[in-house]
Amino acid sequence: MNAELRDHLIKALDKGIRFDGRKPDEFRKVTVETDITRNAEGSARVKIGDTELICGVKMGMDKPYPDSPDKGNLMVNVELLPLSSPRFETGPPGLEAIEMARVIDRGIRESGAIDVKNLCVEAGEKVWGVALDICTLNDDGNLHDAGSLAAIAALKSTRYPAFDGTEVDYKTHTDEKLPLSAEPIEVTVYMIGSHLLVDPTAQEQECYDSRITVAFSEDGTIVAMQKGGMGELSIEDIEKMIDLALKKSVELRKLLG
Repeated sequence: MNAELRDHLIKALDKGIRFDGRKPDEFRKVTVETDITRNAEGSARVKIGDTELICGVKMGMDKPYPDSPDKGNLMVNVELLPLSSPRFETGPPGLEAIEMARVIDRGIRESGAIDVKNLCVEAGEKVWGVALDICTLNDDGNLHDAGSLAAIAALKSTRYPAFDGTEVDYKTHTDEKLPLSAEPIEVTVYMIGSHLLVDPTAQEQECYDSRITVAFSEDGTIVAMQKGGMGELSIEDIEKMIDLALKKSVELRKLLG
């Protein structure tokens, strides 16, 4: 952590401003595009300021897990590509990518966004598998929220590929959409010193003490939560962070249409 940078940032936050002029509770401009590729069953591109990533959804015919013979499979994978930041290296997923994938997966899974029983074709033999691949194009902070938003947008646009009972035709997308029972929205709130903020730039993200990512259902119910960072949080801190996350989740939800 750059101690001098952190000191300057806290002094700015003491005055209620950030380096780019935003308020602590203000997101950068957020844009969501869907159906950005023909090769995936669903896809989305999300930009938050200069942060940009894409999410693609692939569906395939799988064999169910032995302990859930009548349920389809869900997998979330995150690729932090070196082209998006000098922080990232080639090779197997690092801890940051693994954590991000798990947090996004948990929000989708715990909200019941996908009724995995509806993905069953033949119990014990054939189920649909839903795989989400999230790839970073440019990292200027707040990848967690961008990735979660892209995942839900991509799932909303997902259509089943043609299936004749034996073979899946990936060149043909049907008009049947993947039904979603919920649309969880995740928001990450960061604590730097005594200050709370959302949507940090990469520079701000270097200085945080603690963060909490909270996933909310449409009615504001918390469906998942993850803490990061080494700093301690009081109950009061956590309550304030959840309240701020809920407020911003309402704003982000409007972008899904």
